[in-house]
Amino acid sequence: MAVTEVARNFSSVMDGVESKQEEIVLIRNNKPVGRIIPEPPGMTALEIFTDLYCTLDNETADELLKGINKFRNGIGVEIRNSAIHLFPDLNKGR
Repeated sequence: MAVTEVARNFSSVMDGVESKQEEIVLIRNNKPVGRIIPEPPGMTALEIFTDLYCTLDNETADELLKGINKFRNGIGVEIRNSAIHLFPDLNKGR
């Protein structure tokens, strides 16, 4: 896409980059001079752990799951309770 066209329609070009995850090659004097590329979409912690879990063998995956559950039921609860005690304003509205 010509640099001047991108400049004139910058907002709509950026909308396309974001929503369609499309890459724009900037052209000046019939030569590519740059690119506008979208950021990869963010991942939630659940998505990251799902990807990790799928790459592990069964034994390692089971150990990871046990560790997560231990954290949730043990120290995780302690950390949460300490945070609520130390930062009571964070708990307002819940």
